[in-house]
Amino acid sequence: MGAVLHVCMTCRAGQPVLEGEVCPGARLFEALSTAPAPDGVTIRPVECLSACDHGCSIALTKPGAWSYVYGRMTSDDTDEILRGAGLYAQTKDGIVPWRERPVIFRKQSLARLPKMEL
Repeated sequence: MGAVLHVCMTCRAGQPVLEGEVCPGARLFEALSTAPAPDGVTIRPVECLSACDHGCSIALTKPGAWSYVYGRMTSDDTDEILRGAGLYAQTKDGIVPWRERPVIFRKQSLARLPKMEL
């Protein structure tokens, strides 16, 4: 199994969303899911990543690897998010060398979670 890019669909990015409007998280998911996904990356919507104070959030996971949660993402970041997800998918342990990571991944990381030990 490859990497999974989870996108918070319910994120309001700290803004009120009027009834009938599409929330920023759903717009981000739409932008990501309509662009070509990198090899080894599956894009999945999730209801909430509990990072509500940090704008639109995404998470990267894969079996046997470190996982990451990033915040303050927008649909304008689509290309860099996908580039970073592709780099992550190519690693064995989930650790992309610091200088190779997209700037938004270096500066907007909210959490890094150790791999799950069985």
